[in-house]
Amino acid sequence: MPEPFVSPTTPEAVEDLRARLRATRWPEAPEDAGWSLGVDLDYLRDLVAYWADGFDWPAQEAALSRYPRFHVPLDDRRIHVVHARAGSFPLILTHGWPDSFWRYSEVISLLTDPEDPADAFDVVVPDMPGFGYSDGPPLDVVGVAGLWAELMTTLGYQRFGAAGGDIGSGVSRFLALDHPDRVVAVHRTDGGLPIYTGDPADLAPEEREFIAGAQAWGAGEGAYAAMHRTKPLTAAVGLTDSPAGLAAWIVEKLEAWSDRALTRDQILTNLTIYWLTGTIGSSMRMYHANSRIPPEQHARRVEVPSGFSLFPADLVRPPRVWLDRTANTVRVTEPPRGGHFAPIEEPELYAQELRDFFRPYR
Repeated sequence: MPEPFVSPTTPEAVEDLRARLRATRWPEAPEDAGWSLGVDLDYLRDLVAYWADGFDWPAQEAALSRYPRFHVPLDDRRIHVVHARAGSFPLILTHGWPDSFWRYSEVISLLTDPEDPADAFDVVVPDMPGFGYSDGPPLDVVGVAGLWAELMTTLGYQRFGAAGGDIGSGVSRFLALDHPDRVVAVHRTDGGLPIYTGDPADLAPEEREFIAGAQAWGAGEGAYAAMHRTKPLTAAVGLTDSPAGLAAWIVEKLEAWSDRALTRDQILTNLTIYWLTGTIGSSMRMYHANSRIPPEQHARRVEVPSGFSLFPADLVRPPRVWLDRTANTVRVTEPPRGGHFAPIEEPELYAQELRDFFRPYR
């Protein structure tokens, strides 16, 4: 049975974090490097100084706890979940990397209490295993999808919608693939990185261009993912020991993948969750788990009605022909602004996308 969430954070853990931040050893860097070589050190120094002596974690933790939060025992582990009820259509939202339930913290109230009560959702936002306040070890997206089906049963839902982005897009996809009798529709903010094992000549020109673009993005921006897939424990040692190192690893992605700058408090709330839970290493190991999914799993087509909101500043945006190939695509929109973290960058826009898509499937 779900148990009320009790924060494990102690004052001693927060003070240890502050002491480590104040003792950061900084690397040398060219004065004009900016973001061209990775994280901007001038920006990071300012952020670390604020994290050490200005950031109010208790206030942010209280803000996160304005929603009902629980630990749900499942398969010998405890899953942390926000479960905000409106007495309406249930929707499970799945985050990605480098984040947690934090990704959806700005949209929950918009979904449970909209202007039109007919658009309200019962919102379920879990932390994946090995992320946030959920127990590890991590699973691949297929395993998480199976766990989410158990979670929704435990919470009393047999029929529900699913939505997600980044890794959460893959989890939502496999929920629809493996539980089509329960998932009535699925919404995603991306089509995932393209995996195609057939003859490229069978693809449309725009599909081949999409795959080439994804490969180019991986060559220029995907070094972090290669590390996660192959040697995650090597990086995890430093990132678990140094909060400034953790910040550098994550902040550079928040900067590069967002359409607008997140506030310092938003960024540091995400980072503090990672630091206090010690989950950077386990979150990275999910990439290794996902790399071992058999190719035939990726070739399956989603037959559940699928919708896609392709935000303009997201990483790799698929063409409609690819979405039709891989899913029963019934709706594709292109919101005017927003990036990879659309739910926290543009919560109003994202919430409206979900309302509009799921309205016929309630």
